[in-house]
Amino acid sequence: MKTLNIETATNLLHEKMKNKNLRRHCYAVGKVLHAYHDFYEREDRDVDSLSANEWEIVGLLHDSDYEITKDDWSLHTVMLLEWLKDYEVKDEMLNVFRSHNTKITNLRNPETLLEWTLECSDELTGFIVAVALVMPGKNLDEVTVERVLKRFKQKEFARAVDRSQIMQCVEKVNVPVDKFVEIALDAMKQNSELLGL
Repeated sequence: MKTLNIETATNLLHEKMKNKNLRRHCYAVGKVLHAYHDFYEREDRDVDSLSANEWEIVGLLHDSDYEITKDDWSLHTVMLLEWLKDYEVKDEMLNVFRSHNTKITNLRNPETLLEWTLECSDELTGFIVAVALVMPGKNLDEVTVERVLKRFKQKEFARAVDRSQIMQCVEKVNVPVDKFVEIALDAMKQNSELLGL
């Protein structure tokens, strides 16, 4: 059995996903989840038995089978779970992948703080990238929480992004939308080179 850590998870992602922008989405979700873990710990919230690095691994791998499964959504995450049989993976992490894409697979409804944080932040990272790309310099440094929230209200902007999925952060993880955006944006800014922004 292989050990699943940041390095082996990144290697698996690179083996299965070739598109640079899709990889960057996975990097972004990983870094954002790491930041949320740290935030929740400071707030004395229950982060299960998983470390910040394990939260990041979840983000790195959550869409790793997307290139292969994008034409058959019923396989999305199911294929990833098959790949992970070769690795030592905690049940809490496997459950997160089971809950991701559950609207199609019906494997598991999100329950834990990590599961709901992934659910809410997955769309948010893409939205923040969209905001960055319309800035004059097309980079994250120019993006503010206020700009993200302003664009959030413009239904024609990045209309493919499911805003209701992001807004669940208030009810499901008990974090106000502006704070939820702030944590994600800061994490992405700190890793702007990795994200190409």
